[in-house]
Amino acid sequence: MNKIYERLLKEFMDIFIMVKMREGETGGYDILNYLHQKFDLLISPGTVYSVLYSMERNGLIKARGVDRKRIYTLTPKGEATIKAIRESSGVLESFLTRLLKGNEPIPNRAI
Repeated sequence: MNKIYERLLKEFMDIFIMVKMREGETGGYDILNYLHQKFDLLISPGTVYSVLYSMERNGLIKARGVDRKRIYTLTPKGEATIKAIRESSGVLESFLTRLLKGNEPIPNRAI
C-alpha cells in the first residue's frame, strides 16, 4: 500500500504544488518541506524541480530570482486549473468510486 500511496502523490505532485502556491509565493525548498510534512514523503529535490520546470513551461506557474534562489507563484492559468479541479472534485470522486468498485460501467462523460 505504501508504494501505491507514494505513486499517487508523485503523479499528482503538480496539483499539490499549486494548492500550496495558493497560499502565496514559495521556493523549491519550501515545497519539499510541505510535501514531507503534509504527506510524510521524502522526495528528491531533482524530482520537485523537474515538476516545477515542467509547470513553468506549461504556464501554470512563473518564477523569479531572489538572491540565489527561485521563487514561484501561480499564474492566472494555474489559478484557473486549480479552480477547475476544485469544481470537478465531486465528479472525480464519483469516477474513482466507480472505478474501484469495478462492477459498474463508467460512462465516457464521467470526467
